[in-house]
Amino acid sequence: MRYIRYCINLATAALFMVLNRLLALFCPVKKGRMMFISDVRGEIGGNLEFVYNELKDTCECLCYFKPDRRKWTSFGRFCRLVYGMTTAEVVFLEDYFRYTSYFKVRNGQKICQLWHGAGAFKKFGYSRIEGSEHIKIHKGYRKYTNVITSAPAINHCYAEGFGVPEDRVRATGIPRTDIFFDPEYLRSARERITVKYPILKERKVILFAPTYRGLRADDASYDFGQLPLEKLYNALHEEYVFVLKWHPALYNNIAAGRIRTPDFSSYPDFFLDLSSEREINDLLVVTDVLITDYSSVIFDYFLTGGKIVYYPYDFDTYYNGRSFYFDYEEYLYGPVAKNPDQLIEAIREDLAKHEAVRGRFNRKFMEACDGHSTERVCSWVLDRSR
Repeated sequence: MRYIRYCINLATAALFMVLNRLLALFCPVKKGRMMFISDVRGEIGGNLEFVYNELKDTCECLCYFKPDRRKWTSFGRFCRLVYGMTTAEVVFLEDYFRYTSYFKVRNGQKICQLWHGAGAFKKFGYSRIEGSEHIKIHKGYRKYTNVITSAPAINHCYAEGFGVPEDRVRATGIPRTDIFFDPEYLRSARERITVKYPILKERKVILFAPTYRGLRADDASYDFGQLPLEKLYNALHEEYVFVLKWHPALYNNIAAGRIRTPDFSSYPDFFLDLSSEREINDLLVVTDVLITDYSSVIFDYFLTGGKIVYYPYDFDTYYNGRSFYFDYEEYLYGPVAKNPDQLIEAIREDLAKHEAVRGRFNRKFMEACDGHSTERVCSWVLDRSR
């Protein structure tokens, strides 16, 4: 199956290049045409949705979405993708998209990488070359003309990761974080989530949102043994509900039957898997305690002012493999647990002693996020005056 997929990928790459070059001969770049692309979500969301909503009334907006990049698409839809990319003034991405490696950026075109994570946590792209992983780096990264970040202090991380000059990187803030400065949105999101899942009204909410383990998203997994269900239930169920939000790559593998999870359904009034809720920021609105490890969700959640617990049970292994842009201590604004017993203690811990580091964390990682990020992104990419 892997060999068949490899051959099909080679064929589609060749077809993309041929169609892209042919269309470029006859079809001009259309001013005001925007193309929004993701092959890790089935419908628009995240940063793409915020920018789309800002531009939809004044621009022609085309979209291409599919929930899993391993799934193939129809020939007709593939051709529409190539046509849209070839003729769009701006192509907006939020993640790795392999066809940018075979795409020729024309005069008058831009590729804007909105990226799916704020801050600068795990190393990505060309920053991973000197690590021990021996991975192949996506050539399309270097074609980005506009890259956004959440703070000026981390612009150099994105320039290095994508292999682009730093003048292509700007701290506009992250569009999807605008919701944390919008009281009406917060109210409606809280109401939507709690009406849909009434149990979240009854007790405090723990949101468990770790990143996946594995070299690539295709191999995404997690050590579920680090979650002793009965111990967590006995210690916490009277006060909390434990919401599970697996990384989309891991969730795809779980949904496809490639990964087996523990039987969370044995504790229906405690464990609640909400991985199908694609937008994690809406879940952050109702979260009392976030548990994560190396996920960029720490940056978005910071804006809620809520309690966070770090659970890097495999820190030495993970750090020596993937590594981070800064020392791990730079990312901490809450307690750290390395085993289930410490995790339970950390959830109950008073967070007052961690307040002093929040100002430093904000300046380094989130300074540009102020509720006007979407506006700044559009002004920069479309050369509008602010």
